[in-house]
Amino acid sequence: MCALFPVCEWPLDAPIGHQHIISGALAGFESFDDFHHFTFHDDMPRIQLDRPMLSAGDTGDENPTTVDKKLNHNASERVRRRKMNDLYSSLHSMLPPSEQTKRLSIPATVSRMLKYMPELQSQVEILLQKKQQILSTICKQDDHDLINQHHQNKTKLSDGFKVSPFTVSGTKVSDTEATIQISMVGPTSQGIPPLSPILYGLEEDGLFLTDASCFESFGGRVFYNLNFQVETTYNLEAMLLLLNEKLLSLYKKRKA
Repeated sequence: MCALFPVCEWPLDAPIGHQHIISGALAGFESFDDFHHFTFHDDMPRIQLDRPMLSAGDTGDENPTTVDKKLNHNASERVRRRKMNDLYSSLHSMLPPSEQTKRLSIPATVSRMLKYMPELQSQVEILLQKKQQILSTICKQDDHDLINQHHQNKTKLSDGFKVSPFTVSGTKVSDTEATIQISMVGPTSQGIPPLSPILYGLEEDGLFLTDASCFESFGGRVFYNLNFQVETTYNLEAMLLLLNEKLLSLYKKRKA
């Protein structure tokens, strides 16, 4: 008679082999009581059953060091992307104003900038050439004005020498020192003014006499050699012109 429900049991492919394994496992026990009182030794391996077995693909709890590394990597990646976006934004702002309003991708921005740089370099070179032309024009104008001023001073000085019985010349020794030579015709009794009031007037203008010498030639011409110290950088031609005007003024007063 068959049972209503089959008996649940694992089929044994080799019952003789299983009996042999069981017999070998119980060979050390003489009776059932010995098996009942059997205890495991400490040196025998034990199976850890305090945690469930991990299924395939489950890594369990991750190492805290690994988690920190992942977090640091993510943070570094965010910072890197932010910096790259800032760099591309700066690069986009360097484009011509007409193209800054366009929304260009990063590759398009880089490509346009590579084309724009030679154009910008050409514009810079053109501006540099214009700058050189302007500077050259200014320098030429300054040189022209300086030459005209120099010519006018020489003309005034020459005109003063022509109408006066004396001549004035000078040599620039340094930025604050000059030597002036004065040549007069005839003695002071003929209307030639003495030098004392002239020197006093020059001291009021910032010219201080440091040394002086005088000698008279056979033709009755008197030569004065005067060394002056000035407080600041001076213009020798202007100094000679001023001295000639003072001598001429004194000469006219004595002749009147």
